[in-house]
Amino acid sequence: MLTLPRRRIIKRRSDFQRVYRSGRSYANRYFVLYVFPSDGVRGRVGFAAGKKLGCAVTRNRVKRLLREAYRLNQDRVREDAALLLVGRKPIVDAKCQAVEQAFLQLGQQAGIFKGSKKDLRVFHGVRPKHGKSTARQKRS
Repeated sequence: MLTLPRRRIIKRRSDFQRVYRSGRSYANRYFVLYVFPSDGVRGRVGFAAGKKLGCAVTRNRVKRLLREAYRLNQDRVREDAALLLVGRKPIVDAKCQAVEQAFLQLGQQAGIFKGSKKDLRVFHGVRPKHGKSTARQKRS
């Protein structure tokens, strides 16, 4: 049985804000996925549901759906980026399987799964620490 360790969940406001501001977003009907390649929050995931979705019971259900979709597929997710899943209004009435399918489709689009050809660091404008940069160089 796969579990989602507490140490892998983003809890601090500063970490959420860093992913919101600097992360690349992908959206579908049910939620928005933010992907942020960083060493500080690498391999961690956060879940959010705003007050527009409804009362506390509804928001907690939305976060449970998002956590479950991630938990079932966490072994497929690359560990070189932080993820943030933010629920949207249609997820309130969604079933667990529909949310999981949406996560798989959006994850494929974002390139967060192992074996993906996308280089998240270059894609997000973060330069690699070692080696040559992929950015174009000025000619003299």
